[in-house]
Amino acid sequence: MTPPHGDKKDYIRLLLETDCLRDDLTRSIIAWLDLPTGSRGLDAGCGVGSNTLLLAEAIGDGGRVTGLDIAEDLLHIAEERARRRGLKDLTGFRQGDVNSLAFSPETFDWAWSADCIGPGTGDPIGQTNALAKVVRQGGSVIILAWSAQNLLPGYPLLEARLNATSAGLAPFKQHMKPEMHLFRGSGWLTSAGLQDVIARSFVGDIQAPLDEARRNALGLLFNMRWGEARGEIEQEDLNLYRRLTDPASPEFIGDRPDYYGFFTYTVFRGWRGSSAV
Repeated sequence: MTPPHGDKKDYIRLLLETDCLRDDLTRSIIAWLDLPTGSRGLDAGCGVGSNTLLLAEAIGDGGRVTGLDIAEDLLHIAEERARRRGLKDLTGFRQGDVNSLAFSPETFDWAWSADCIGPGTGDPIGQTNALAKVVRQGGSVIILAWSAQNLLPGYPLLEARLNATSAGLAPFKQHMKPEMHLFRGSGWLTSAGLQDVIARSFVGDIQAPLDEARRNALGLLFNMRWGEARGEIEQEDLNLYRRLTDPASPEFIGDRPDYYGFFTYTVFRGWRGSSAV
């Protein structure tokens, strides 16, 4: 995922209002991870705390999830959301940089980072190594990110052209080394000395009829993924894209009674020591 064009308020709005599209998918990922009840975890790059709260709900009483983000204003929002959800005692938030973690070795039972590790934020191998150092022996490091989408059913050529733009490829860029690509995540974990590395992709479905919240979220999702794609697709394609993805348009694709789209998150997990520990 990449931030939309615009100011910080636009980005915060995107994070908050698209939760309704991602929460079920995130819960499925967390259930698959089977994190220990009462464990201590790190959410590196927590943003407004959406994942932090779901992780805290999963580990339950006695556990604690620390949300880390470089943006102090996002942390204030995360803290308030935790308080409103009755999760204040299970969460803590602190300002910090995933490229330079200020935690003692083996502080956490597991570390999670979504839409943060990788190109655009630094060296993914170095970042993964930093996460591994703050996880105890027998604990795990979990890296996940948005990895694919099919959001414009019936318009495969338009979607293919959008995916080939800078926005569509982001955060990967044309001249980056192949090992910087998300799907090389197993190599990041292995390079950090982690063992028993596994990978899996999860699907988030978006299906009509859409309520108002999901309809608005879909409009934001289009802008997040492709922006305006200015100068990189033909004007005819750009005009069609705008008509299909603007919720104010009479041709908004999310209003079709047969609308179905999906996106995927890919998860990589490795253990310090053995996963059998």
